[in-house]
Amino acid sequence: MSNADPRCFVALDLPSVAEAEAMVETLGDAVESYKIGLQLLPIGGVELGQRLKAMGKNIFYDFKFHDIGATVEKATRSIAGLDADFLTVHARPDVMRSAAAGRGNAALKILGVTVLTSLDQKALNDIGYNDNAESLVMRRVQQALDAGIDGVVSSPLEAAAIRAVVPDSFLVVTPGVRPKGSDVGDQKRTATPSSALESGATHLVIGRPITQAADPRAAALAIAAEMRGV
Repeated sequence: MSNADPRCFVALDLPSVAEAEAMVETLGDAVESYKIGLQLLPIGGVELGQRLKAMGKNIFYDFKFHDIGATVEKATRSIAGLDADFLTVHARPDVMRSAAAGRGNAALKILGVTVLTSLDQKALNDIGYNDNAESLVMRRVQQALDAGIDGVVSSPLEAAAIRAVVPDSFLVVTPGVRPKGSDVGDQKRTATPSSALESGATHLVIGRPITQAADPRAAALAIAAEMRGV
């Protein structure tokens, strides 16, 4: 029996499809869910996702679509035909509405990316935002609800505020999750797996703490055990 927790998406942010497939083999039944992002997209990431889906894994395409409405709608329709589970788009109102239209009746869940977890207040100010991260996230959460998409991606630090204003069915997916004692890397707004879930996250995205661990399988099982305690 697998001890994996399907709420944990392991980020396959690796240089090649071959390395990603080797990591999947190493992790085995310790992981049920995988995120495939932009690093693998141009070198076979979509096809990798389809192979993993055929193995019974949950697949999250983190492609962060951000374009004119017609293009986003068509691109989302293409992904919706691939039996993936999650897809990200930028949390701009017209982009989210277009993604919802492109998804149609497919089971694909659309997530709006609110504020990247690598951004702190100085970075937001440099971009031109006067809002703090939480205010900006909450504005985009309301826009996601209005657009009819399924959830958002936010840092775990905003999860509790989001959960307080959204329906139970609304997904809150949190990257920037780091087990206690691990290196935060380039992430600015982080939390542990258990604290993220306790704050209201429905799913976690965890990459380097698993994929760069000395024993990735053991690291994944330890995180799953922590998650099951919440």
